[in-house]
Amino acid sequence: MKELENYQEYTDKAIEWALGMLPNLVLAIIIFFVGLWVIRFINKLVKRFFDKKEYDQTLESFLQSFISITLKFLLFVLVVTQLGVKTSSLVAIVGAAGLAIGLALQGSLANFAGGVLILIFKPFKVGDFISSQGIDGTVKEISIFNTKLSTFGNQIAIIPNGQLSNGNIVNFNMEDTRRDKIDIGIGYGSNIKEAKDILLKICADNPSINTEPAPEVYVGELADSSVNLTLRFWANNDVFWPAHFYVIEQAKLQFDAAGIEIPFPQRVMHKVD
Repeated sequence: MKELENYQEYTDKAIEWALGMLPNLVLAIIIFFVGLWVIRFINKLVKRFFDKKEYDQTLESFLQSFISITLKFLLFVLVVTQLGVKTSSLVAIVGAAGLAIGLALQGSLANFAGGVLILIFKPFKVGDFISSQGIDGTVKEISIFNTKLSTFGNQIAIIPNGQLSNGNIVNFNMEDTRRDKIDIGIGYGSNIKEAKDILLKICADNPSINTEPAPEVYVGELADSSVNLTLRFWANNDVFWPAHFYVIEQAKLQFDAAGIEIPFPQRVMHKVD
């Protein structure tokens, strides 16, 4: 009987506690869903604000991500406080949890710091074509933890900001123009001067290739089976690749027309009777 009385007592206390917590629980749920709606609304306002102003897209994406995470953390604090957790206790819990999480998520904190460094020093911005960590692509988005690149194959490469800020970055759009370098081999019996003149004429006939600095061709290497010519020219970023592929195609066509040999690997087999 005594055990039943204790059980009944515990049950009554549990029901009493649940009924006492019910209003706070309902209010916490309301705060949670209303808070999510408010956060979405604020994010839309921030996006509209940036769309109306000519701000850097890098700053826009970074701040939007940072504001969203900060507001969600504040919403979490409000909900937990509404459930009866004291602010002082919450601060202690958050501090202890922050230390533990900080040790466990050192990589994420490094990525956050890397995002801040990218935002401050601006080694690249949204829309730039860069090469880093063995990946080439156009910067699509910079968030607080990682950067998304759109590759040639239209795949999305996600690189942590920590690696980007600490690694080597080649920004192909930092300057308005780029210099191309194309190596083309000709046979040892071919006329070097004629081949050089053809390459320079190809550049002169293409308006996408800059005349200043002028294109140049020189003998880069006397290889085992070919004389390798090196062609260098300058072009604006927006027409760089069309100019690059144009020169390669025209070199093959015009070398063939002029009878200039482009060597290729061959294997000769002798039949022994």
